[in-house]
Amino acid sequence: MQKDILDQKNDDELLKYSQRFRKYGFVKVTDLLSRETRSDMRKEADRLLTDRSERRDLHLETTNYTPRYMSVVTSENISDNSEHIRSVYENQSLTEMLEKIACEKFYPCPSKDEEFLITRHEKKGDTHGWHWGDYSFALIWVLETPDIEIGGLLQCVPHTDWNKEDPKIHRYLSSNQINTYSFESGDVYLLKSDTTLHRTIPLSQDATRVMLNMTWGDVTASDLSEVGVDRWWENENAPAAIQV
Repeated sequence: MQKDILDQKNDDELLKYSQRFRKYGFVKVTDLLSRETRSDMRKEADRLLTDRSERRDLHLETTNYTPRYMSVVTSENISDNSEHIRSVYENQSLTEMLEKIACEKFYPCPSKDEEFLITRHEKKGDTHGWHWGDYSFALIWVLETPDIEIGGLLQCVPHTDWNKEDPKIHRYLSSNQINTYSFESGDVYLLKSDTTLHRTIPLSQDATRVMLNMTWGDVTASDLSEVGVDRWWENENAPAAIQV
């Protein structure tokens, strides 16, 4: 029997989350998840970062050479070393709730290297630069975050499209409103990641920001791992990655 990881809400309450998600490509869902589950996820991430983290410092060609400065734990390392994270990802109640918010069916991520990712920003300037996701939906657990004045906030431009041959990021930024979101440690949000251009604001000083990303596809999802040249989280020497 699966553990109850949710703080249950009725359909009328979930409709408010759904309307915001469809408008902005983003909605905080912290209050929908139990405090115990959020605490357990932080403990798991801390353990895996201690045992399995790798550093990335690069710019990515397919997003106008935006930066990736952070430590990561790869999807395979998470999957092989944390039954707890996978059990939450596969929890039927969680999936059904997210589907109600998105008004779409969630499909398990077909690319095993992109199911999960733990990231840690720790140095001045660390950031996850402007980008989109390859797949439609990401549930992001903000497990630790510094004071708002230090950085690490999320910025988003919803309803945009990623052309890896011609990303047009600066055009999107200059012609659309940029929405900025702050967090407290323990927050969780749902992101329409394939059509929401987004980044984290760089840290202004050494500090710690830890996130766990879970990814799902929609009905059109296909496996990109065999053809992708920009899978920097899995391979720091991916062809599209320019080392710093």
